[in-house]
Amino acid sequence: MSAWATAAGAFVGTLALTTALRAASELSLTRMDLPFLLGTAVTVNRTRAKAIGYLMHFLNGQIFAFVYFAVFLAIDRSGWWLGALFGLVHGLFAGTALVNILLPLVHPRMGSPLTSAPDVALLEPPGFLMRNYGPGTPVVTVFAHVGFGAIVGGFTALPA
Repeated sequence: MSAWATAAGAFVGTLALTTALRAASELSLTRMDLPFLLGTAVTVNRTRAKAIGYLMHFLNGQIFAFVYFAVFLAIDRSGWWLGALFGLVHGLFAGTALVNILLPLVHPRMGSPLTSAPDVALLEPPGFLMRNYGPGTPVVTVFAHVGFGAIVGGFTALPA
């Protein structure tokens, strides 16, 4: 197991995950735009929000990959199948707790059940498993994260 392989896997995995989510959006399987969702947390400029959001998403990919790496080291085992399992847990966590509960608490431009009528939110809250962004969103999101995990796990398992 190698930290450099994990970093490379994180880049390739995040690229695959982001491409899958973008393709799903273009194919009308979801209305979710994760880079926009992340970027609008720091700017109201919609164009800059996407650019900043992509950077944030790739940095998050590195962070999550190194969390996977730490667990791989702790259990002294890695591989694409174990990474896919981690990706499944990651995708479910992202859709249920991270984006549904935690993000609306800290995102200054996202509506919530507590938003009052005079307040104008730039984004609607994602809802449980991000279903507010379309019925296909949970499936697309979970499968994309499983792919991310499989790629990270596969790269991490490469001999040093």
